[in-house]
Amino acid sequence: MLQRMRNFCLLMLPLLFLAGMLYLQGKSLPAAAPAVIPASADNWGLSFPKEGQSPVGNASAEDLAQYDAWFLGDTSQKVIYLTFDCGYENGYTEQILDALKKHNAPAAFFVVGNMIETAPDVICRMAEEGHIVGNHTFHHPDMSAISDQAAFQKELDSLADLYQETTGKELPHFYRPPQGKYSEENLKQAQALGYKTVFWSLAYVDWYVDNQPTAEQAYAKLLPRIHDGAIVLLHSTSKTNADILDELLTKWEDMGYRFASLEELPEVRGSVQR
Repeated sequence: MLQRMRNFCLLMLPLLFLAGMLYLQGKSLPAAAPAVIPASADNWGLSFPKEGQSPVGNASAEDLAQYDAWFLGDTSQKVIYLTFDCGYENGYTEQILDALKKHNAPAAFFVVGNMIETAPDVICRMAEEGHIVGNHTFHHPDMSAISDQAAFQKELDSLADLYQETTGKELPHFYRPPQGKYSEENLKQAQALGYKTVFWSLAYVDWYVDNQPTAEQAYAKLLPRIHDGAIVLLHSTSKTNADILDELLTKWEDMGYRFASLEELPEVRGSVQR
């Protein structure tokens, strides 16, 4: 009898484990403690332990700060920093700029070489209307795979040179790693070139141009998770974003938020030692 019970327990253990995993997949798990900056390549990631509060990144604000990097802004104020990633012009950026102008909302547009080459008039409008045009690299490669400083610098310098040729202005030194792929070495490389690295604390799946979310789906992601000091990432290729931005900004304003430029990011290094 004892042997039968042992055999039964051994048989049930895998089933119990599987049931437990399925249960946990449906639950919101508490976030683990923030990790230090990964020495090797990693993807920027977030968890939201509680809606309406700042998320937890896979590196803490303090760890990032020593490399002049941010994923959160001033969390003591109801302020939002709007950012857009611009891989190419899809016909919606002008509509986005119109909505920003209507709300007097500054934004940062992280652009690649193709965007400047194919839509120079849109890039010039961004600059003329006071928005930051940031560096998203020239070719949009996996920068975490580039360990050589000269090769890293070429990706950023090529974009900066093209921007200056196009607008007559110097490119602001804000950098966003393509696909959020980064490493400690990348952060050091960008810092050595005088760039501030900007991740994000709120985004949603808006980049599939042939499978765009509905307005309701977008609001369901962007409204409950907004938080003080949020750095919001949206894609300018999204028809949904262009269609809802005016109303979205109004909704956020009704919640008591204002919009600030990345130039207003707080110096959060404090006593962090390099």
